[in-house]
Amino acid sequence: MTIRLPDTGGTLRVYEPRATPLALDTGAPFASRVVFSAAHVVADPFADTTPDSPAAVDWDATLAFRRHLWSHGLGVAEAMDTAQRGMGLDWAGAAELIERSAAEAKAVGGRIACGVGTDQLTSPAPDVATVRAAYEEQLALVEGTGAQAILMASRALAAVAKGPEDYLEIYGHLLRQATEPVVLHWLGPMFDPALEGYWGSADLDAATETFLQVIAAHPDKVDGIKVSLLDALREVELRRRLPKGVRCYTGDDFNYPELIAGDDHGFSHALLGIFDPLGPLAAQAVRVLDTGDAKGFRELLDPTVELSRHLFQTPTRFYKTGVVLLAWLAGHQDHFAMVGGLQSARSLPHFARAYELADGLGLFPNPELAEARMKNLLALYGVTS
Repeated sequence: MTIRLPDTGGTLRVYEPRATPLALDTGAPFASRVVFSAAHVVADPFADTTPDSPAAVDWDATLAFRRHLWSHGLGVAEAMDTAQRGMGLDWAGAAELIERSAAEAKAVGGRIACGVGTDQLTSPAPDVATVRAAYEEQLALVEGTGAQAILMASRALAAVAKGPEDYLEIYGHLLRQATEPVVLHWLGPMFDPALEGYWGSADLDAATETFLQVIAAHPDKVDGIKVSLLDALREVELRRRLPKGVRCYTGDDFNYPELIAGDDHGFSHALLGIFDPLGPLAAQAVRVLDTGDAKGFRELLDPTVELSRHLFQTPTRFYKTGVVLLAWLAGHQDHFAMVGGLQSARSLPHFARAYELADGLGLFPNPELAEARMKNLLALYGVTS
């Protein structure tokens, strides 16, 4: 089997796909780390929609992918950035996704945490009170399903907050209301430019102090924090300052192996978009880590970083396109269509390199299917075998 793949310069090179995938089986629950995969949604390719239309979701395929993640022991982080929240999936779609996935989690015994935001505000919020009410509405829905809540960063709050005091007031109010400990999510502007200056300052040191004030005031209501700043040193420094019992969930898709493995002072748990395509391999690596074999864990997971950095390259917010491409190539869905038409957000050379890296890792359960689908995609762009 060979396939011709395009480079960014317009030349074609011959690539020979691997013949067999990695043997990745399900296994025992994780013992040493809590691990969530943020999961993508599968679009309905037959819906007559436009990029501006409400999302049309293939619910059967979407829920089947979550069962795949649960079968390998991973938790599902639902209705997050990876699910195109705010990039094709509006609040109405997210609410239905949360309700359906939470019910499915109960049916199969899977762990689930769901994003709570303010994206039902489709016009600029007039004040902080309006943002608070939007958060409250979504928190009530998530807790009503029995899922754990993840308090996501809010574009609306970033727009109306006058300084750190507004963040302290909003988050303090929500944490007092929460019935169970939540995860606080700090999403950097590389994932969403509208979140620049979150926590009241563009200075990350100052923002960190505000973030820690929120946690210190309500440690019993904070299960953990998810940090998505793509800065390993900052995450390590932050997790060392957390109150006892508050977890750090890495959201660093560039440096996750070292952060999860940890050091003499601690480690990070995980809540990662890259664990959508890496799910079975990531699960196997964590089970190796459960035995105390940090070296074996790194040997399994370190080679995946090149693929992750490729998918999450600038502009980082379009990483979802590569994630869905790999789900299609791996046979988890029958098409490469995305809500909001986001399949157009990356180039053909980007797709080609993603295919090559994923194939080299053995991520495709059926390499022949992946090759055939990649050739079909290439042909649509005018590349003939």
